[in-house]
Amino acid sequence: WISTGPKTAAFEKKFAEMLHVDHAVALSNCTVSLHLALKLTGVKSGDEVICPSLTFVATVNSIRYVVAVPVFADVTSYENPTIDPEDILKKITPKTKAVVVMHYGGFACDMDRIMEIAKTYNLKVIEDACNGPLAEYKGKKLCTIGDIGCFSFFSNKNISTGEGGMLITNNQEYADRCKLLRSHGMTSMSYDRAKGHSTAYDVIELGYNYRMDDIHSSIGLAQLDKIEADLVKRSEIRKAYIDQLKGIEGIIIPFENYTDFSSNYIFPIVLQHSTFEKRDKVREQLAEAGIQTSVHYPAVHRFLIYKDFYSELPVTDYLVDNLITLPMYSKLTSENIQFIAATLKEVLSNG
Repeated sequence: WISTGPKTAAFEKKFAEMLHVDHAVALSNCTVSLHLALKLTGVKSGDEVICPSLTFVATVNSIRYVVAVPVFADVTSYENPTIDPEDILKKITPKTKAVVVMHYGGFACDMDRIMEIAKTYNLKVIEDACNGPLAEYKGKKLCTIGDIGCFSFFSNKNISTGEGGMLITNNQEYADRCKLLRSHGMTSMSYDRAKGHSTAYDVIELGYNYRMDDIHSSIGLAQLDKIEADLVKRSEIRKAYIDQLKGIEGIIIPFENYTDFSSNYIFPIVLQHSTFEKRDKVREQLAEAGIQTSVHYPAVHRFLIYKDFYSELPVTDYLVDNLITLPMYSKLTSENIQFIAATLKEVLSNG
């Protein structure tokens, strides 16, 4: 079968079992997973949704897809660039309906405090762990703590199917409606009809074409067989990085003392007493030495399209101007890491 069929069902089942969650629904990407999560939790036009700005823009775009209002919260600190629960608390109004948290780089937000706030104010919590498969918070898998969780299988993620996403939940009603919405609101799919389970269908809700097909799901199944070993290797690389970098002056290593299991999607550092120009000069010099770096992420509240929702976020602003993500992948060698650390130390000492 080519489109959504038995391989997709197998991928969903295996993913749900690995995360110890009741329901997993495979979708065409994580962005649509976030969109459906907001629809399933009842977010409507004019509702406010609190979210971070230090995230990929899709997190916030999904809020606008349901014509809701994104309310940006700052992150906790340079050492912990996840959404600040106390700033969430400050941003709550009578219009607030939900909170979208993003587990930055596969490192968990303070979910105990966030869920406490959500319970007090009757808010839905959507977890964006686009790059955090199998990562944990106090023994619980990310995306199993809030109402709905969303994952990405884009080409640069820990699990990649080229394009793809997954919505997970323990809520049967959410899962059933998600399956309906992902396929045009139809009461049966082509695979069901081809197998004789149904000969006709009704359309009972305005749905979308958000399906994952069996080709991508087959890739996903193969990826799941490799993910645990890959994440263990990434943990080892993170430890090696910290050992090499901790003596270098002028940098902060976010999550340096983090103890929960992480997917280690990226390895970020933050330059101290720095500026946007200094950071970019450091990146240029690292590139000249053959070291590719990136920035995760440009601040969404600074994008032109979100100028009407601008908010003062001093910690986020400093981070996006002075953060560098160093190479992180499971085939990095000890020699690679030593070279990166030595080059960074030289660049900073000459700066």
